[in-house]
Amino acid sequence: MTKAVKIGIAGVVVIGLAGLAYVGVKRSGPKSTEVRIEAVEARDLVASVTASGKIQPRTKVDVSADVTGRIVRLAVKEGDMVERGQFLLQIDPEQPAAAVQRAEAALASAKAQEAQVRANNIQATRNYDRLIQIQKSTPTLVSVEQVEQAKTQTEVNAALLEAARYSVEQSNANVRDANQALSRTRIVAPMSGRITRLRVQEGETAIMGTLNRAEATLLTISDLSVYETKVRVDETDVARLKIGDSAVVQIDAFNDTTFYGRVVEISNSSVSASTGTAAAADQAVDFEVKIELVNPPVDTRPDFSATAKIITDTRVKVLSIPIIALTVRENESLKTEDTAVTVGRNAPAKQVGRTDVEGVFVVGSDNKVTFRPVKVGIAGERHFEVLSGLKAGDSIVAGTYQAIRDLKDGMVVRTAPPVTPDAKPKGKSS
Repeated sequence: MTKAVKIGIAGVVVIGLAGLAYVGVKRSGPKSTEVRIEAVEARDLVASVTASGKIQPRTKVDVSADVTGRIVRLAVKEGDMVERGQFLLQIDPEQPAAAVQRAEAALASAKAQEAQVRANNIQATRNYDRLIQIQKSTPTLVSVEQVEQAKTQTEVNAALLEAARYSVEQSNANVRDANQALSRTRIVAPMSGRITRLRVQEGETAIMGTLNRAEATLLTISDLSVYETKVRVDETDVARLKIGDSAVVQIDAFNDTTFYGRVVEISNSSVSASTGTAAAADQAVDFEVKIELVNPPVDTRPDFSATAKIITDTRVKVLSIPIIALTVRENESLKTEDTAVTVGRNAPAKQVGRTDVEGVFVVGSDNKVTFRPVKVGIAGERHFEVLSGLKAGDSIVAGTYQAIRDLKDGMVVRTAPPVTPDAKPKGKSS
């Protein structure tokens, strides 16, 4: 082998080693992370609060008895339409009727006693007047003592007459009470509507409503012309609601149709009972919100389950970012640790902690990411409104949760390949 050949072989070896070294350097460079990248663009956003509840008529009345007794006649059944004042049921009137008779008899006796006392008073007054006249004409025929006795008798009879009159008034009041108690055995409709609940049957005993209101309810009459959805809204969301907010209501019984409504009432106090215990302090606090339905179906019934989506705010063609893209980082260098926290659906506070700031990772032309603080507005279904920090067309990291959590400034990213349901694994044929 000549010297020239040896030199040529050595040159080829050197070039090969240099190539391998270059490939090694390239491979040992920074690795890229697979992420989902989206452009910041304008969208229509709708902020809403979703809550579940029951369909109820706006006006309903629980009818109960004011007297205790056996139901001897029931004139209606559940589902019947009734008019105001219509007869519903009769409670046994025998004892109240007897009480009326006793009160009327006592009244008659009191009136007779009053008549007797009035006659005695008239007679005593005449005797006194006669003695006065005789004393004036012939003083020797009537003594002073006789005149004083006649005057005393007149005053006594006047007092007895006044007492008799009060006795008559009392007896009249007793008669009115007895008649009222008798009238309460006849139950009539307090309003027009449909009987949506009938809890008693003929022959059962009705009890007074003041003793146990729940057990004393005989039936319920509802005005079905106006329906409301009563939902419970968490305390963190109720402050965003206001009277007049529109709502989309889904009734479980009509799952293929949505209905519209508006907020007509927001309770001022929570519906959760406060017991003052430590366990109660950890319970969720809800507020009742009433939503009036617009044109509900005729087949709607009380107590249907429903879900309401209350619209709290809207934005038209505003810059937005995916909710998952927003994260928080410490406002200082992240050389030692990462404090990433992916934000949930609701818009967080402006500052998460004392030194944390919200933002997104912006992808540069060299595929390196930079954390950029962002101020957001309302939250839609999947996107936040961008108030400042980004412009239209900026490329940001929009997923996945794991990728965003682990990102740091300067990291290189690449777009994850789209996942299609019909994609087949490599190396396999059909």
